[in-house]
Amino acid sequence: MSAATVTARRAGRGPGRWLADHLVLVLGLLVLVYMTVPVLVVMLMSFNDPASRNSYSFDGFTLANWTDVCGPFQLCESLVTSLQIGLLATLGATLLGTLMAFAMVRHRFRGRSAANLLIFLPMATPEVVMGSSLLALFVNVGVAGLLGFWTILVAHVLFCLSFVVVTVKARLAGLDPRLEQAAMDLYANEWQTFWRISFPLVFPGILGAALLSFSLSFDDFIITNLNAGQEVTFPMLVWGAAQRGIPPQINVVGTIMFLVAMAVVLAGELASRRRAGR
Repeated sequence: MSAATVTARRAGRGPGRWLADHLVLVLGLLVLVYMTVPVLVVMLMSFNDPASRNSYSFDGFTLANWTDVCGPFQLCESLVTSLQIGLLATLGATLLGTLMAFAMVRHRFRGRSAANLLIFLPMATPEVVMGSSLLALFVNVGVAGLLGFWTILVAHVLFCLSFVVVTVKARLAGLDPRLEQAAMDLYANEWQTFWRISFPLVFPGILGAALLSFSLSFDDFIITNLNAGQEVTFPMLVWGAAQRGIPPQINVVGTIMFLVAMAVVLAGELASRRRAGR
């Protein structure tokens, strides 16, 4: 290749050509920045010393918000309530959803197609419709005066169930059945095959479904607000505080939740790389 040809090719690779070659990377970085900036703002505002209750600008640096997280009225109580409901709803939805996913993938039964269709309805239904429908259900069964922690929990399990079933089904669909057949050919019974082969392979999908369920439950406001009665969860507290001025301690809670979520994701990634290395 002549020197003139090399020079011509290098000249043709200007900024426009480079951008065309790296368009996907650039768009991905822009989307990542777009998603990260609000989180960084929340972290910054957790150290804010606001000049007034209705101030939403950074007026000064302080550590008082971190040392007095429970200062605002009912903040820690509502946070504990949301954590309790989120954990219990995650446990219930993950257990029931995993069993349903195994049944739908591994067994043939009458109404299987209809069940697969119905699973998607809670995901496609607007939250205000689902919340009002659940409220009507609770009223008709005679528990209208008992709205609170347990009605919120039942509602959260119901709308998280669909997400668990869909996530675990996707994992099961990608599972090679020959692995289980090989285990049983080596004289493993059904119970041993499940715990030593099937469950470890499906567990990442179950864990992902559980994390998704907890996130949805902890973050929900519309369905919770319609079925909460006198109970106050953290999203409801934030909505109520927004009418009078959000205290900076709410940003502290948001920062802690984000850091915990990042730690869980990084721990899972490190564990996956260790298993791959072995």
